[in-house]
Amino acid sequence: MGHTIEDVLASASTYIKNNESIALIRKAYDIACAKHAGQVRKSGDPYIMHPLEVAYIATTLNTGPSTICAALLHDVIEDTSMTIEEMEQEMGSDVAHIVSGVTKISKLKYMTQEKALAQDHQKILLAMASDIRVIIVKICDRLHNMRTLEYHHDPEKIRRIAQETLDLYAPLAHRLGMYRIKAELEDLSLKYLRPEDYQEISRAIKSKKSEREEDIQIMIGKLEELLNGHGITDYSIKGRIKNIYSIYNKITSKNKTIDEIYDLLALRIIVPTIKDCYLVLGLVHGEYTPLPMRFKDYIAVPKSNLYQSLHTTVVGPEGKIFEIQIRTYEMDEVAEIGIAAHWAYKEENKTYSPEKEQAELLDKLKWYRELLTYAQMGEEEGTDPLLHLKEEIFQANIFVFT
Repeated sequence: MGHTIEDVLASASTYIKNNESIALIRKAYDIACAKHAGQVRKSGDPYIMHPLEVAYIATTLNTGPSTICAALLHDVIEDTSMTIEEMEQEMGSDVAHIVSGVTKISKLKYMTQEKALAQDHQKILLAMASDIRVIIVKICDRLHNMRTLEYHHDPEKIRRIAQETLDLYAPLAHRLGMYRIKAELEDLSLKYLRPEDYQEISRAIKSKKSEREEDIQIMIGKLEELLNGHGITDYSIKGRIKNIYSIYNKITSKNKTIDEIYDLLALRIIVPTIKDCYLVLGLVHGEYTPLPMRFKDYIAVPKSNLYQSLHTTVVGPEGKIFEIQIRTYEMDEVAEIGIAAHWAYKEENKTYSPEKEQAELLDKLKWYRELLTYAQMGEEEGTDPLLHLKEEIFQANIFVFT
C-alpha cells in the first residue's frame, strides 16, 4: 500500500515545525486531489498516489515546504485544467516557479540514445532549471516512475525509460550527491535493460550473503575492540552492500567474475569529528596492512558533489580484503541524501528564503554555479541561454528545438 498525505506530513514534521508550512503542504494535496480526480495510473491506482509518493521521497531528502508542495502538484499544469497563474494565486510564486520548471523539463523529450549526448542533455536540463529544486522534484518523480515501471505494457517504452534513467537521472542524482537514490535508479534500470545479468548478480549476492555477513561481523568485532581499547566510544560501524549495478559495471569493465569482486567486503566507520576520522585511520592502518594505492582522502579534497570520506583497503583477518570508509555523522548524511543535507530546511532562521536556499546551494556546488552563469548571461543579453552552452557542449552536435 502506498503512502498517504498523513505519512507525508508526518515525515515532513520531523524537520518542519512551522504550522503554516504544514498547512501549505496539506493545501497543495487538496488541490492535487481535486485536479487529478478521476484520473488513474497505468497500475490502476488513483493518479494522486503518484504525487503522494514523489512528495514522500522529497521529505526523506529533507527538502523545504515549497519543494514538497511542488512534488504534490508537479503534474497538475501538464495533466489538468489548472494554469500556472492560478497556481501562483493559490500557492504563491515559489511553488508555481518550481512546478513550471518541472513542466518545462517534462516537455523536453529525451533526444538521443547515445552516451556522449546524454551528458549534453544533463547540461541542458540543468541550464533550463535555474532552480536546483526543480531537478530534485524531477529525480523524485523519476524514482517513483521507475518503481512502477512494470505496469507499462510496451517493452520498447520500458527500455527507453530505463535507458534514459541510466543516462540522465542516475548521473544527475550522483552529481547532487544523492547516492541512495542514484543506486536505486541504477539497479532498477539494470533490472529492465539486462534482466538476466540483474538476476544472476542478485542470486549471487543472496547465496554469498551469510558467509559475507559472518566475515563482516568478525571484522566489526575486531574494530570495536581496537577503538574501545583506544578510548574511542562514540562511533558506529556498519557493513555496506554494493549496489547491483556497480557490481555489474565492475564485471563488464574489468572483465572480472562475480567471485573476484565478491571478495571485497565493505565497512563504514562513522565518528563525530574530522580529527576522529584521521585517528581511526591511523589505528586501522596500525593494526591491518593497507593495500598500496588504494587510500583516498576525500575529506581534505571533497568530490565535486560535496562527498567527503576517507577510503582505504586493508587485509583483515584470514587474509580477507576489506574496503573501509571513515567519515563523520554529518558527512554520512550528505553522502546518503546529497546536498539536501546541507540546506536541510532551516526553519529557526526567520529570514530564510528560497533565494537564500538557492544561494547556499550554489555556494556549495561550484560546477552548478558555473553552469548557471551561462543561463544568466543569456537572460541579461536577451538571448537564449542554450546559445552560451554551445561552445562547451555542442562541438559536433546539432539540436533542434521546436
